[in-house]
Amino acid sequence: MTTSDSVRSCPFRHDEALEPDPFMTRMRTEAPVVRVRMPYGEGRCWLVTSYDHVQTVTSDKRFSRAALVGMDFPRITPAPIVQSEAINVMDPPDLNRVRKLIVKAFTTKQVEELRPWTQKTVDSLLDDMVEHGAPADVADHLAGRLPLMTICELLDIPEPDRAQLRRWAMAMMSMAAADRTSAAEAKAGLRAYFQELGKERRRNPGDDLISSLATARIGDEMLDEDELAVLAMLLVVTGHDTTTYDISNIIYTLLTHPKHLLQLRERPELFPQAVEELLRFIPFRQGVGIPRVALEDVDLDGVIIKEGDTVHVSYLTANRDELVYEHPDELDFERKDPAVHMAFGYGSHHCLGSHMARMVLQVSIGTLLNRFPELRLAVPAEEVQWNTVSIWRYPLALPVAW
Repeated sequence: MTTSDSVRSCPFRHDEALEPDPFMTRMRTEAPVVRVRMPYGEGRCWLVTSYDHVQTVTSDKRFSRAALVGMDFPRITPAPIVQSEAINVMDPPDLNRVRKLIVKAFTTKQVEELRPWTQKTVDSLLDDMVEHGAPADVADHLAGRLPLMTICELLDIPEPDRAQLRRWAMAMMSMAAADRTSAAEAKAGLRAYFQELGKERRRNPGDDLISSLATARIGDEMLDEDELAVLAMLLVVTGHDTTTYDISNIIYTLLTHPKHLLQLRERPELFPQAVEELLRFIPFRQGVGIPRVALEDVDLDGVIIKEGDTVHVSYLTANRDELVYEHPDELDFERKDPAVHMAFGYGSHHCLGSHMARMVLQVSIGTLLNRFPELRLAVPAEEVQWNTVSIWRYPLALPVAW
C-alpha cells in the first residue's frame, strides 16, 4: 500500500463542443486515483475517475458528504453551491429519513400525470418555432423554455416569479472568480424565496409538489422549514437546469451523428434506450460536483486516501470506462453492456428527479424528431458557440432548419 505525493493541476474546464475532458480521460487510465489541485477551496483533494472506484466512493459509508458542512472544501466554483440543510450533503440515517419523505411526495405517478401537460406544452413551443420560421434556435424555443415551465408547473411557481428564478439559478453555477459575489447573492435570493413559499404552502397546501413535500409524513417525521426550502430550491435549480442543457446537447449530438438519427427514424422502438445511451455518452458538465470526505484511511487499489481528505468523483469518466463498456467512446443505441450509466449519479445520492428528467427528455426529443423528419443544423457544427462560464456544457444557440 502506498500514498501519493504528486499533485496534478487541472483547469476542470474543457470547452470544445462535447468532447470529453482530455486530462480527466487520461487520468482514468494513467492514475484513476490521483491527487489534484482544485481552482477554489482548501485542503488535500483526490480525483477518482474509474467506474469501479466511483461506485466505491459513492456507496461506501467510509466516505461522507455531511462532513463537508462548514468546510472550505476544494471545488470548481468560487463559492460552494451546496447548503448544509440540503439532501445532497446528508449521510444516513438523516439521508434515509429525508429520501423516504421525498419518495412519498414525488412519485412516478405524479410525474406521469404531468406527461399530457408536457406534451401539450412541447406542441405549443414547436408551433411557435414553426411560426418563427427556419432557421430557428431550438435551444431557445424548446430547451430554454420547457424544463423551467415543467418544474414550475409541478411546484406551482407563479408565472411572474419564474424569470427571476432562472436568473438566480444560472448565476449560482458560474465558475468565474469575478462572479463569486453574484453567485452568493443568487443562492441567498433563491433560499429566501423558497423559505417564504414553503411556509405559505404548509399553511395552505395545494396539489403541487411543494405542498406534498410540506405535508408528507412518515410516522412523526416531516421535513423542517429549512429542509423544505432548500429542497424546493434544489428541485428548481437541478430540475430545470440540467434538463435544459440535456435537451440541447442531445439534439446537437443527434444532428451531428446522422447515421444514428436515421437509425432512430427507422426504428423508433429504440428511442428509450437511445436516450439512456445519449445520457451516458454526453459529457454534460465541467469537472466534478459535490465531493465526499474520507472518515478513515481508505485503500483504493494501493493508494491510501487519508482520513479527512476530500474526494471528488467523475461520473463523466466513469461513463466512458473501457473496463466496463465495450467501445465506450462510440454511440451505440443497441448497447448490451449491463452497467448502468452514472449521468444521474450513483449510490445514496442518485438523483431523485431522474424520473422527471427522463419524461421531459422523452417527450421533447421524441416530439421534435417526429414532427420534423428533415431536421438539421442550420450552421456548420464548428460554428456552434458553447458556454464557457457555467459548470454546465451546452450550446449558447442551436440554429436548426427543417
